[in-house]
Amino acid sequence: MTVWRTDGVTSETVPIDDRGFQYGDGLFETIAVRRGVPRYLDAHLRRLAAGIARLGMPRAPESALADEVTSLAAGYDFGVAKIIITRGSGPRGYRAPAAPVPRRMVGIVASEPAPRQHYERGIELRLCRTRISTNPATAGFKTLGRLDQVLARSEWDDPQIAEGLMLDAEGCIVSGTMSNFFFVRDECLCTPSLASAGVAGIMRATVMEQARDIGIAVRETRVHCNDLRDDDELFVTNSQIGIWPVGRFRDRSREPGAVTRSLMRRLAAAGVEECRP
Repeated sequence: MTVWRTDGVTSETVPIDDRGFQYGDGLFETIAVRRGVPRYLDAHLRRLAAGIARLGMPRAPESALADEVTSLAAGYDFGVAKIIITRGSGPRGYRAPAAPVPRRMVGIVASEPAPRQHYERGIELRLCRTRISTNPATAGFKTLGRLDQVLARSEWDDPQIAEGLMLDAEGCIVSGTMSNFFFVRDECLCTPSLASAGVAGIMRATVMEQARDIGIAVRETRVHCNDLRDDDELFVTNSQIGIWPVGRFRDRSREPGAVTRSLMRRLAAAGVEECRP
């Protein structure tokens, strides 16, 4: 079952002149709901607020958003809540209204846990042909324009492949189609810099914090796909899945490594129960 509210009223429609529909002028958040509780809701709302400020939109009613998400989540044992904020309706043309009235949409849908084998043996990761667009002005935020990811995800229909890795125009790794990417090298946790592209995931930040707490060095870097080593541990993260180790990439099988397993145990202890051993 899916339920949507628009500006606090149950509705599944928006006006045709909404700038989110017309131009992708807005942001969104997807929040894991487990046993009726929205996970890391405060962190999602902080990122949303930062994105709204970056786009120059009026501040969203954070308390109302928190109440709506919490209320909708209460009836769901396992689900996904989504917040969409647009600049609201406006006249034709790219120029933003002088006094925009943002529109908020909050929805929830029931979902199912990912297969246990994704956590136990790792996933198969493919390399996408579609390159990710770079734009420092919006990098890090979940803007509504996701066409790069749509095209990349359309490249395969093999249920054995769980995720695709996306590169920038220079062949450097940015992220998965729906996830952040990590690799472990020489006991250092590395993840691509998101200065020019990609989404600064809530789970990404959580994993980096957990790593630092147990004394693992963390480095944000630019790395070409061809520079990954055979002995690197690879894994992907997002707010819905926690951590998925990469068990196969570019025709090579890999075993989930010790650092990856340690971080999964830390997440499980912190409430991301999907990552339990």
